[in-house]
This record gives sequence, C-alpha cells and structure tokens, in this order.
Amino acid sequence: MAALIRYSKSSAVSSLSSTSLLRRCFSSTVSSELASPSTASPSPFTLNHNLPRKDPKDRNVQWVFLGCPGVGKGTYASRLCNLLGIPHIATGDLVREELASSTPLSRQLSDIVNQGKLVSDEIIINLLSKRLQAGEAKGESGFILDGFPRTIRQAEILEEVIDIDMVVNLKLREDVLLEKCLGRRICGQCGKNFNIASINVKGENGNPGMSMPPLLPPTHCMTKLITRADDTEAVVKERLRVYYEKSQPVEEFYRSRGKLMEFNLPGGISESWPKLLQVLNLDDFEEKLSAAA
Repeated sequence: MAALIRYSKSSAVSSLSSTSLLRRCFSSTVSSELASPSTASPSPFTLNHNLPRKDPKDRNVQWVFLGCPGVGKGTYASRLCNLLGIPHIATGDLVREELASSTPLSRQLSDIVNQGKLVSDEIIINLLSKRLQAGEAKGESGFILDGFPRTIRQAEILEEVIDIDMVVNLKLREDVLLEKCLGRRICGQCGKNFNIASINVKGENGNPGMSMPPLLPPTHCMTKLITRADDTEAVVKERLRVYYEKSQPVEEFYRSRGKLMEFNLPGGISESWPKLLQVLNLDDFEEKLSAAA
C-alpha cells in the first residue's frame, strides 16, 4: 500500500511505472495481435455497423464501453461478455472492491466518490493493472473495458499498449438517466444490483417517448435493499457534469480514429438488448443469447 501512496503523490514516475505495467499485462494477453505489423492478425471486425457474422468463440474482442454514469454500461457489457465468453472489466467495480477494504487508499477513494468526483488516473491505472495481472495468471483472453478510459490521458496510455477494436458509446437522455440512477438499489446480502424506478416518459419536443420497467429483486432480497452512498440527486448531477466536462472528449478521441459506434438506448433491457445485438451482428446466436439473458 505504501507503493500506492507514493504512486499517487509522484505522478511523473508513477504514470511511467503504471504504463509499463499496463503494457506488460496487455502484451502478455494479446501478444499474437501485437507481435509486429506483418504478423498481427486482422481484427475480426470492420469498424462500422455492418460487422461480419462470426461465432462468438472465434471473436478476439478488445472493446471499450463508454457512456454517462448510470446509462447501463455494466449491464450490457456483462451480457455481451457472457455471450462472447470473455471477462468484463469494470473500473467502477475495482474501485468499489477497494472501498470495501480497510486501507488508506479506501478512505481516500471514499471522499472522492461521495463528492461525485473522478478518481485520479494514477489510482485507476494502478487498480486496472492489478486486475490485468490477475487475469493474465488465469489465462484470460479478450475483454470488454467498462469505465476506462475516462479521460484523454487514459485513452492515450491505453492506445500505447493495445489496439482497441471498437468503442461502443451508449447514450440516454439526461432526465431518464437521473431517474434511473436514483432508482438503483443493491442487495445488502447478495450484492446484486436492482432498480426500483418505473420510467415512462412521454415524447415531446422531438424526443421520442421512453419506457423502462423496474428491475425488481426476488422476494428474499426485497427487505435487504440499500442505496449507494453516491446515488443522491446532488451527487448524480455532479457526476454527469464531470462526465460531460472531462470524459465526453474521449468520444471524440475514438471518433477521430474511426472506432466509435454510438448506440442510443431506445428503452429498457428487453427493447435495447436485441437491437444492440443486431448492430453487432450477434442476434442470430439464439442459444448463447438465451444463456446470457
């Protein structure tokens, strides 16, 4: 832990060491793609909406999921990871795991998260590096990154060490986002996420109507629901403001490289999930889709 504290205080040295660690982790996982331009295998996808149909087990996916806090990155990324048989690496989960520990870093993170601020690049890169090392030891191949990169600097570091195939940018109107975030609940016993918000927005001013039913827990979890400390209206609004200010430029970073696929969520999971599979050309894998649902 002392190394983490020194790392946060000395960004020049720590950024270099973390970049090296990221490079080593990524290189071990995807060495066949990065060996050299002449030996690297072509990406299994063209970076547009007409992706070739290919069995999920044959896809070497290296994707990033972008989107505002609460948009559903974790939900859709985890479903796709189940479908494709690859790990879902969510930096938000890494932060929450660290928060659950009793360390000086966990207390520092608690102050940052409860104020709706972004966790520093140094801390995020350090947590991600540890996660990649653990995955490398287990023989993981491919991934979907959820919550990273959040800044241009993080995107540049990531670009130095690996060629991301595609960046999926999930979009949802802000008023629905706010209502959705305020409805989030966690079971204090099993740790699963639910949502008690029943959203039914009428179409107006050129915006289509939208309906999102609640994701209610089973009976045995109903009395154990808790609200995340950072899911208050003031904190959620601050997180959205910070996202638009600091993270949205990452969209332009990947758009300029031809890697950004924007997906406007038309409604809840039952409506959005099949349409997302369609644009990814995964909608014909019915058996695997049933397993992932």
